[in-house]
Amino acid sequence: MGNEFRLSELAERIGARLAGEGDAVVHGIAPIEEAGPGEVTFLANPKYARFVLGTKATAVIAKATVEGAQASFLLADNPYLAFARAVEVFHPPERLPEGVSPLASMHPSARIGAGATVSPFVVVEERVSIGDRTVVYPGVYLGKGVVVGEDCLLYPNVVLYHGVRIGSRVILHAGCVIGSDGFGFAPTAEGYRKIPQVGTVEIGDDVEIGANTTIDRAALGVTRVSRGTKLDNLVQVGHNVVIGEDTVIAAQAGISGSCRIGRRVMIGGQAGLAGHLEIGDGVMLGAKSGVPASLDASESRAWSGIPAMPHPVWLRLGKLLPKLPELFRRVRRLEESGKTKSEE
Repeated sequence: MGNEFRLSELAERIGARLAGEGDAVVHGIAPIEEAGPGEVTFLANPKYARFVLGTKATAVIAKATVEGAQASFLLADNPYLAFARAVEVFHPPERLPEGVSPLASMHPSARIGAGATVSPFVVVEERVSIGDRTVVYPGVYLGKGVVVGEDCLLYPNVVLYHGVRIGSRVILHAGCVIGSDGFGFAPTAEGYRKIPQVGTVEIGDDVEIGANTTIDRAALGVTRVSRGTKLDNLVQVGHNVVIGEDTVIAAQAGISGSCRIGRRVMIGGQAGLAGHLEIGDGVMLGAKSGVPASLDASESRAWSGIPAMPHPVWLRLGKLLPKLPELFRRVRRLEESGKTKSEE
């Protein structure tokens, strides 16, 4: 159970407008169908407004009140943002003790910022720099020359290969690998010869990278993930890819080498991009999209399907596909009927 707050105080802390009983006390937050007295819930999608009528929650975070509801309301133009703030209020993050564990392997040349935490069984190679207040969990490996900014969280078993640069306020979830070799091989008569991958990876400020996501180092130059971008679990980013600011990529997407992805792009789960493509600012790719060519929002903002096509076209195609067997049978009957008449 988190801390207790009066609704009037909670409204102020999350930037919401109170509609209801300001002196009511709440102690936690829960899903709308599970919340009980003393708890807050939220409504982000109006199509679920019916659940508000039956909720036992003391208050609902929403964009507008729901007629007939018994709960108080915490009103916000962006309910999702207000919800995120409320979760932070009830469940403030816990910090590990500051300092370097004696069980960590630290190179003497490494620089550790003020208030940083280096946990047991972390390996920190030469010339590594860890910023102020950054927390490094057990089992992390930081290769030679790695730079990690301030206020970062590196969860267990993160691996940063040599020379990787991480900005400030970055979150790297368990098992992600940044800076491994790109997939580059020269075909020869004797087989494939490895092309040395001598570039690096740069991660901008406020980036979050999910568990077991892999980002390959550039063959030459830089693989870059820009400020504010969020990558889900199990995303593959190939060598020399550049991802623009505030882009979001869902799980199991694969970005082939040398792609250029713009700002505020949204890529659905299991989407796949061929190499050397450009995806324009603001493009949205549906789940499982297969992208063989560059896309721009001027033709269509939303794309789906294999190969990727404008989303409205894909929707129409989806309606037609189940009808194709019957259409084929009808065409065959017409052909056979026409053949019989011509023979007569």
